[in-house]
Amino acid sequence: MTLFEDLKWRGLIKDVAGEEADLQKTLDGPSFAFYWGTDPTADSLHLGHYSSLCMAKRLANAGHHPVLLCGGATGRIGDPRPTAEREIISEETVNNNINGIRNQIKALVPQAELVDNYDWMKDYTFLNFLRDIGKYINVNYMLDKDIIRRRLETGITFAEFAYMLLQGYDFLHLFETKNCIMQVAGSDQWGNITTGVDLIRKVLDKTAYAFTMPLILDQTGKKFGKSEGNALWLDKAKTSPYAIYQHLINSDDSKVLEYLKVFTFLSKEEIEKIYAEQTEHPETRIAQKTLAWEVVKDIHGKDEADNAVMVSQKLFAGDFKGLSVNDIMAGLGGVPSFEYKEELALIDVLVNNKIASSKREAREFITGKAVSLNGDVVTDENMVITKAMALEGKVLIFRRGKKKYFIGKV
Repeated sequence: MTLFEDLKWRGLIKDVAGEEADLQKTLDGPSFAFYWGTDPTADSLHLGHYSSLCMAKRLANAGHHPVLLCGGATGRIGDPRPTAEREIISEETVNNNINGIRNQIKALVPQAELVDNYDWMKDYTFLNFLRDIGKYINVNYMLDKDIIRRRLETGITFAEFAYMLLQGYDFLHLFETKNCIMQVAGSDQWGNITTGVDLIRKVLDKTAYAFTMPLILDQTGKKFGKSEGNALWLDKAKTSPYAIYQHLINSDDSKVLEYLKVFTFLSKEEIEKIYAEQTEHPETRIAQKTLAWEVVKDIHGKDEADNAVMVSQKLFAGDFKGLSVNDIMAGLGGVPSFEYKEELALIDVLVNNKIASSKREAREFITGKAVSLNGDVVTDENMVITKAMALEGKVLIFRRGKKKYFIGKV
């Protein structure tokens, strides 16, 4: 398939500025420069950004030149959110965040040229910006943008309202200085993207191209994003590689084909073969396992991906030896937990924390060797469970039977 055909098959083209035939001709034509940008709202990107970085890598692998922008200027303002104004972050925090994000982008898309819009905005006076740029964009045009309309009822500050002018100018600036003829972004950026396309047409009398990707949602309809409270960070100090692996291996069957197309670089033939096997033998979860391994491999390397598989297998077997508490907690996310304050005999721990319904039932579990602590079977009902037994001094992992886990947090 051509690049355009591959992107269409993967469902990665949503909205197109201009005619789709022109976009196809450009994508499948000679090498060109394109840009994608993000604001430094945190010191790490997350899995929601990863689909955009995959897109940048796909275009780069096809021979096109990625110019990836980290918005030191726009990050000082904040892109309008659908429901409320973003919190202004300090310049020191912005700069720290930029450093973290740039390192991640360079590692994931080594072909990228990294730019910061603060470099061309810091000396641009407000009066000159209004004269040079503001006069080309009609207020009615701005009010018609979806994100602005949604905020009018609750109120929107002038700083947020003007954000689309800043991002539109970024496209114009990069078109002039880097010959960036195309912008790619998530569909929530459509209003900002088309502002840039219009500026290029009005100021330079030239044609720019742009398209958006659909936002990637989980099975509940939420974005993979920081603002949604479910961020999976690309910095492994914030989210372990195993936590990403565990999240993806639990992908819903209704979403896993979409995720394979968006988050992996497997070919159409490979993905269709995997999904056919999944459909025939869903109990293998081959699609989820492949997705999780491929993503962790691309973000953190093959060794981390292989380690995530090993951690998953050990947790399934109830073997916690050699595993970090972070990996254990990622693997056992959602299981019942309780605070462990008072050191008690095993039988009382089981009953008090509803691991067993009664002392009689607790004794049956214990004598039947169906209770384990931190991976080791325990058979003495009077054994005192001390805080010193906690893994890394943090958690006690109880298992009843083969699948029922309970976490005591010290």
